[in-house]
Amino acid sequence: MSWNRIRGHAAVVRLFQTAWQRGRLGQAYLFVGPEGIGKRTFARELARTLLCEQPSEGFAACGQCTACQLVDAQTHPDLFQLARPQDAQELSIDLIRELVAQLALKPARGRRKIAILDDADDLTIEASNCFLKPLEEPPPGSLLILIGTSAERQLTTIRSRCQLVSFAPLSLTDLTAILTELGVGKDGGMARIVRCCGGSVRLAKALDDPELWQFRQTLLDAIAVPTPDATKISEMWMQFVEAAGKESAAQRQRSSLVLRLLLGLIETAWKIAIGAAPVIESSREAEQLHGLAQHWGAEKLLRFLDRCLDADLQNDRKVQLVLIVEALLDTLAREASPPMLRKSG
Repeated sequence: MSWNRIRGHAAVVRLFQTAWQRGRLGQAYLFVGPEGIGKRTFARELARTLLCEQPSEGFAACGQCTACQLVDAQTHPDLFQLARPQDAQELSIDLIRELVAQLALKPARGRRKIAILDDADDLTIEASNCFLKPLEEPPPGSLLILIGTSAERQLTTIRSRCQLVSFAPLSLTDLTAILTELGVGKDGGMARIVRCCGGSVRLAKALDDPELWQFRQTLLDAIAVPTPDATKISEMWMQFVEAAGKESAAQRQRSSLVLRLLLGLIETAWKIAIGAAPVIESSREAEQLHGLAQHWGAEKLLRFLDRCLDADLQNDRKVQLVLIVEALLDTLAREASPPMLRKSG
């Protein structure tokens, strides 16, 4: 019954149940897929099932034994969970060395030791190399699970030593059910959150913020004009971001959310420009986005979409926030400007 806690990944559940029943469970896995869709939750449930003292024949944790309770409390001595520190840009070699040393010890309770390595995208080259030996020759009874967003962001040496498991974004049905249970969008904003979150529960929860949507309209008002003022928009953006708090992580998170909303606006304008009919909430917004589509054209909008994605990647890599915003909005102002007329003669 324990797998009932996992929504939207029935195919992956069956994959592991079949591997277990056939005695072909691997020793190292790389879970990849968008953030916030349940990869970490799945990894923990897999760990709970493997550490359970009374698992069912169908490969499911009982949920009642001491081992299950320790996993739920995140205090099981044979389960190690490691993630990039919030204030750090990378997973350092020191953290990996400590994890490798813990894995080398004998299990404290049963016959297994399980490590869940989150944020594998942020492993340094040195840390990745340090982790190669346990991946290649895992200690007896151990299981290693790395969690990232894309296989391409891992070193080839890491990928080649892991079985790849891909997780798809949550379906509309599963996502809506989960968000309803969590109380997300209870003020009537569920539809717009679902459209913008890309199937990610984590992102949906972050988008459930009325101030964010108010700023989205302010941002649209500022860009849906013939000549956007890059300096003014940049100042407005940074003021909104800094209002999230003094911690750089909170500011970076809010800026990422603003980027997500800007991406959504530009993508909608691009769809209009190519003749599609996207869902738009209000007549005011529809008028602004149709104007943006007509003024920019599909080619410029697509080019600016790529530029927004670059800015989001820079944000992930901890480039100075104000530089990211200023450069992005300079590009916006430049793309919005009509081409210079060539002088004749």
